[in-house]
Amino acid sequence: MPKAVRFTRYGGPEVLEITEVPQPRAGPGRVLVEVVAAALNPGEIGIREGVFAAVWPARFPEGQGNDFAGHVAEVGDGVEGFSVGDRVLGFAPRAAQAEFVVAGPGALAPMPAGLGWAEAASIAGAGATAWAGVEAVAPRPGETVVVSAAAGGVGVLAAQLAKLRGATVIGTASEGNFGFLRGFGIHPVAYGPGLAERLRIAAPDGVDAFLDTFGNGNVDVAIELGVSPARINTIADGRAVHRYGVHSDAQEQADEPAIWAQLAEYAGKGELTIPIARTYPLDDVRDAYRDLATRHVSGKRVLAVKPFASEGNRR
Repeated sequence: MPKAVRFTRYGGPEVLEITEVPQPRAGPGRVLVEVVAAALNPGEIGIREGVFAAVWPARFPEGQGNDFAGHVAEVGDGVEGFSVGDRVLGFAPRAAQAEFVVAGPGALAPMPAGLGWAEAASIAGAGATAWAGVEAVAPRPGETVVVSAAAGGVGVLAAQLAKLRGATVIGTASEGNFGFLRGFGIHPVAYGPGLAERLRIAAPDGVDAFLDTFGNGNVDVAIELGVSPARINTIADGRAVHRYGVHSDAQEQADEPAIWAQLAEYAGKGELTIPIARTYPLDDVRDAYRDLATRHVSGKRVLAVKPFASEGNRR
């Protein structure tokens, strides 16, 4: 029987179990994917801990994970555009961390040659979230954009996408990640008290747009710098959304295979780098989430559901 990550009560990583589940099949209009890699995202911690129970209540036993990459194993009646053996990436809410996933064709995109499994598994979640945030603030050539937590899984992608639009990008990070950001052409600035003044020095002509991927008062800093609420997006500060009327666009606003395919194409051609901080075997899912919870990471953490060689455009 295939394996999947499950939890039967809210709590810390210790509630996660690798359990055997019935073999899924592709019914009419559905596609069965044998998963090779599944990404980890910070929001999954809140779901598992019950923080979002009022919005996304668990239905125990609950699955985990959203974005994945793998091989098409079975195609149901009526499905066009996919064949057994195709390499695909996709989004399966609370089901991705499993050896098999069933999804509709509208939740899958082709995985191009030259793209690694871990990188592909990060596109429909972190990649789409970054895309949506950049679209919301619409950087233009010559403008200056600030990205908070720019070394994180979403931040580093948002920063690169803003640069592809011709913007100058300043990224907030710990000093230990300054070299990492400079490697992408991102100007690093230390986060923490006094951030607004440091950003004024780094951008003497002003900041045009601000992408907040961390919360912790970053939207307040953007407002203090005179950035219009229409040019601010946050994925981590709901109170700021209500207080200032800033954008809160995230994965839901880029939940389209066409967007994932475009991101995959950028990454496959080397125009977008998806840094992978570390991969973990499926059995180490608890350790993976413990590491993710520290929020001290440059790039994505990914479960290797099936063993795979390091490949693709990682750093």
